[in-house]
Amino acid sequence: MKYVALVYYDEQAMEKLSQDEWDALNRECIACGESLKDREQMIGGNALLSTQSATTLRVRAGKVDITDGPFAETKEQLAGFYLLDVKDLNEAIQAASKIPPARYGSIEIRPVRELQDDNNVSYEAQRRE
Repeated sequence: MKYVALVYYDEQAMEKLSQDEWDALNRECIACGESLKDREQMIGGNALLSTQSATTLRVRAGKVDITDGPFAETKEQLAGFYLLDVKDLNEAIQAASKIPPARYGSIEIRPVRELQDDNNVSYEAQRRE
């Protein structure tokens, strides 16, 4: 089963890390990804630049609206993701628990919804399960 592990942390708190602490954390993330790939539990993933570099796009009534920066102010910002391929949620939790930024923020684990031409599972159907 595929899961995405979304990495969230407070960017302002991360800005307080020294360059050596920041580099050490990034080396840990690289090692974590390599370890998950070696165990064939990770398909891919990437870190993201800060929310200040974001562009938010919305389409309403056929009109494109673009805003620079993050969509909403939140306590923690999306910092990256790991795409996992594991047997179940328990294995996804075990793999995600090794992601170093979990010490600073949170890791949201979500199943990947594979899109199909027909008979896609709706959010309502998921709530009933």
